[in-house]
Amino acid sequence: MPRSIWKKPYFLNYLKNTKNKKKIWCRDSMILPEFINKSFSIHNGKNFLNVIVNEEMIGHKIGEFCSTRKKKIIKNKKNQLKKWEKR
Repeated sequence: MPRSIWKKPYFLNYLKNTKNKKKIWCRDSMILPEFINKSFSIHNGKNFLNVIVNEEMIGHKIGEFCSTRKKKIIKNKKNQLKKWEKR
């Protein structure tokens, strides 16, 4: 469910005044139109990932563009069988 209209968008004030790349630990701030073409380093829990803001990101939260989960690699069983047959 989206945020109520009568509530203002939530963002950190120090993000508005940045000119250079800024490290961000707070992932719940909303992306504003002033952030277009700025780059941020967003913390995903382990390290920082670089994100450049474009027009399509306006209105979303900063944390949406930096995944915190590790992608699972599924091995193909056919390739495993072929390796054993070659030995």
